[in-house]
Amino acid sequence: MTELEKYYNKFCEEKRLGRRHGQAEYIITMKYIHKYLEKMDSPAIIDIGAGTGRYSVQLAEEGYDVTAVELVKYNLGILKSKGSSVKAYHGNALKLSRFQDESFDMALLFGPMYHLYTMEDKVAALKEAARVTRRGGYILSAYCMNEYGVLLHGFRDGNVKACMENGKLNADFHCVSQPEDLYDYVRIEDIDRINEAAGLKRLQIIAPDGPANYMRQVLNGMDEETFELFIRYQMSVCERPELLGASAHTVDILQKC
Repeated sequence: MTELEKYYNKFCEEKRLGRRHGQAEYIITMKYIHKYLEKMDSPAIIDIGAGTGRYSVQLAEEGYDVTAVELVKYNLGILKSKGSSVKAYHGNALKLSRFQDESFDMALLFGPMYHLYTMEDKVAALKEAARVTRRGGYILSAYCMNEYGVLLHGFRDGNVKACMENGKLNADFHCVSQPEDLYDYVRIEDIDRINEAAGLKRLQIIAPDGPANYMRQVLNGMDEETFELFIRYQMSVCERPELLGASAHTVDILQKC
């Protein structure tokens, strides 16, 4: 069993997206998924790194043709136990050989880029997602952002000096991850290089959760009306370029031409 599998056997992704900071990420991401699905007739979707199926099961319940691929068998078991119409398979984002070229209209790549720590593997995963996506189709790829990791793990949690000393942060305060770190963190310019190497161009990039992960306790203490206002606020600013890099996550929206 890999370290990633051991981690997700303990970490409940389903519960994370149900908490208020996760709800912000989920609600806004779904808005953009629907924005692009509505441009197509009867689209087929592949959810690569589907986790427990938070996105794929909901989309299937809305009537979409959804296929899911998940590396962690524990997560896959939860997904399958939901009894949805999702066609769920065990698999790896780096090798989608089960699927023919141009089989889907939309590819969701929401988990793999968090855990692939080399540029080569990130490019390979994006190329595989593009391979199985039809021309004119869309690829939505999510990333963990560098400044979130530095500010929280580095400065808030008091690890910044140790990370500088052990090479986990370079002189430019860019995170340097290894497989045992599980998560990798990027900046916008890193995402741009991945897209260029994969031969894909961006339609737009959004920060679905914005400051939500920085203010979890504040969100949890909000009444429903105030929390709804926060969602409206984040919905209104999630495309603003000056806020993208400091978000915990970004979602990069690409089209295969």
